[in-house]
Amino acid sequence: MEKASQYRVRDYATTDFLKWNAFVAKAPNATFLFHRDFMEYHQDRFTDYSLIVEDDNDWVAVLPANIVDTIVYSHQGLTYGGLVVKPEMSGSEIPMIWDSIFLYLQANHISKWIYKPILHFYSSNQEEVLDFHLNQKGKLFRKDLGMVIHFNEPFTVAKAKRKHHKKAHQKGLFMQLENDLKPFWNEVLIPRLMEKYQAQPVHTLTEIQYLKEKFPENILQYSAYCEDQIVAGITLFVFKNGIKSQYGATTLKGEETRALDFLFVNLIEKYKKEFAFFDMGTVSSNDNKSINKGLFDQKKEYGCVAYEQKFYEFSL
Repeated sequence: MEKASQYRVRDYATTDFLKWNAFVAKAPNATFLFHRDFMEYHQDRFTDYSLIVEDDNDWVAVLPANIVDTIVYSHQGLTYGGLVVKPEMSGSEIPMIWDSIFLYLQANHISKWIYKPILHFYSSNQEEVLDFHLNQKGKLFRKDLGMVIHFNEPFTVAKAKRKHHKKAHQKGLFMQLENDLKPFWNEVLIPRLMEKYQAQPVHTLTEIQYLKEKFPENILQYSAYCEDQIVAGITLFVFKNGIKSQYGATTLKGEETRALDFLFVNLIEKYKKEFAFFDMGTVSSNDNKSINKGLFDQKKEYGCVAYEQKFYEFSL
């Protein structure tokens, strides 16, 4: 704790907008989700409590976060949060930065800190040190299960998936990269989510269109068409070293033609030499008490292996 006082922790301010984004762009363990334009598209739903850690006026770390009552969260509007550090950060500095943040939160009468770290394969630095410190200081209280293909490791797409892909192609399906998300949202995603789960997408059409305009290289929409009719779609988030299927859905006709298999196999082949991973997202149930076996088996057939998204709690 001795050097903790040498770090200054303060709240993010709107005047920090450009410097925050520049810091995140260079950080080895950040993604475009930490850009302020992404963090603030739903600012009406979250009270921001992002922090900046400085040493002699030089930024050494930032923490995307929000607050509810006296509890601070790794931003609940993001898939993950975590301490974002400068490129030249040494592992020995991490504990002192954490202690500085703890002192700041305590001084501001925060009762609890819920921390959801970025997944290790998204990062290129320091996650092992961070993970060690999390286990030393915090209480692991939840794990979600997700599935990912590691393109740099041996993986196999099941014969059945390749067979479905071939048949779909023979039936005239084709994949299209498109700028307009409206066909997929209005004709596939929204009606299918409502029909199957009585649910809405996390992002409204207006929100996802806004985000795509802000991040045109990071949000891509691939759709499958049959006889010029959209039958399925996958919305990709593209990161420095990997891709994630943020949304995937199909119409009834798309189910009959195995349009999602067609899209996934196409995307695996397209990106396997360009990126390190393809994150296909969670297979945990909404209440996190069980695994969706159908989803698990399906994603395993694409060559996925399981990973854990951990959640830590720090009592202050």
